[in-house]
Amino acid sequence: MTDRPYIEAEKLCKSYKMPHGVVEVLTDLSLEVKRGEHLCIMGASGSGKSTLLHLLAGLDTPDSGEVRVENERLNEWSESQRSAFRARHVGVVFQHYHLLPDLTVLENALLPVRALKTWGSPGRKQVEAAKTQLDRVGLGHRLEHRPVELSGGEQQRLALARALMNDPELLLADEPTGNLDAVTGDHLLDDLFTLSRERNRTLVIVTHDPRLAERCHRTFHLR
Repeated sequence: MTDRPYIEAEKLCKSYKMPHGVVEVLTDLSLEVKRGEHLCIMGASGSGKSTLLHLLAGLDTPDSGEVRVENERLNEWSESQRSAFRARHVGVVFQHYHLLPDLTVLENALLPVRALKTWGSPGRKQVEAAKTQLDRVGLGHRLEHRPVELSGGEQQRLALARALMNDPELLLADEPTGNLDAVTGDHLLDDLFTLSRERNRTLVIVTHDPRLAERCHRTFHLR
């Protein structure tokens, strides 16, 4: 871990218009995450944890305030620039997986590769890398299955394998072990934290699990 901030949020405000009125989700939120840091975000349901992850990934833009990645203002970029940034530098594990139902397990894992225009269609090297990643999460025998044929825990493992495919500098995970049994969850976390330490990757993890929080360098509480 270095002392230089890798990603910064300054005075973020975000609200959503709902049928019954405007819901204020985040108000004047600021934080810094250093390169190589493992940051845990905790808070009650509805406190804005997932919204914060989406803003840090450039999947959404704030009403005011800004997100900076290595001092570049992410929310000033176009959608195509943010998409290119995510494809090259960010892995996102969504709480609800967002797997494509018509694609196989292997094809879902290879989606980040397809997002890199410079790579084009996955080559043999990328396919073998995806198979290795899926084998590490216990899905090496389910390559040709569709998401509907997987359990909730298997879908979560697939989502994690997909997020790691492009060896991202920043991994954003929303309840990454929420649907896993303790043994499988601990195994995946061991791999995740080991990879991060070896390659100096930055982790931002949303969780309700205090055991996971204990493994991070720092915990950020949303109220």
